[in-house]
Amino acid sequence: MAGSASKRRREEPDETAVRERILGAAFRAFTENGYAGTSTLEIATRARVSKRELYALVGNKQEMLAACISARAKRLQLPAELPEPLDRETLSGALVTFGTRLLREISDPTVIAVFRLAIAEAVRAPEVARALDSVGGEATRVALRDIMKQARSAGLLGGDPGKMAGQFAGLLWQNLMVGLLLGVTDRPTSREIEQRARDATAALLQIYLRPPDASALPV
Repeated sequence: MAGSASKRRREEPDETAVRERILGAAFRAFTENGYAGTSTLEIATRARVSKRELYALVGNKQEMLAACISARAKRLQLPAELPEPLDRETLSGALVTFGTRLLREISDPTVIAVFRLAIAEAVRAPEVARALDSVGGEATRVALRDIMKQARSAGLLGGDPGKMAGQFAGLLWQNLMVGLLLGVTDRPTSREIEQRARDATAALLQIYLRPPDASALPV
C-alpha cells in the first residue's frame, strides 16, 4: 500500500508547475485581449486545467492579474547589496547601479507589456495600473528616495530627497519609455543602458552635490 501511495504521489502533477502554467496563460491572454476582455474560462483552456483547479491554485481573475504583475515587478526592487553613500564615489556608484538595473529591468519586453496592459485598461480596469504602481513603482520610488536621504544626511547632496529622486528618474529615462511603449524605439544595449545611468548620475551630482566645507580646506 505504501508503494501504491508513493506511485500516486509521483503521478500527481507538480502544483507549482501547474500554477506557473496558469499564470503564463493568464499573462498572454491579458496582453492579447486586455484584462476586461479575458475570461477565466479562456485562461483555464489555455492552461489546460479546469476552472476549479484554476481557482484552487491561483484564485480569481484579479488575483491572477496581481500575481502576474507581482512576478514581474519584483525585478524592479533595489539591489540589497548597495553600499550606503558616504562619499562622492559610493554615492555615484549607488546611483549608477540603481539606474542601470532600473533601465535594464523595465526595458525588458515582458515588463513593457505589463505597462501597455495597464495603459490599455486604465479606464475599464484601473486596478491594473494600481497593482503595478503599488507593487513595483512605489517600491522603486521609496528605494531611490532612501539613497537621496542617506546622501543628504552624509552632507553630500543639498536638495529635497523626493525632488532629487524624481529628477534622477527623469534624467535617466528622458523620452525612452514613451518610445518603448509606442514600439518606435529599440531596447537599448547593455552599454547604452550603463551610459545612460552614468550620464544621469553626473547630471544630478552637478546640480545637487555639495562642495566640500571651505573651513576644512588647507590654507
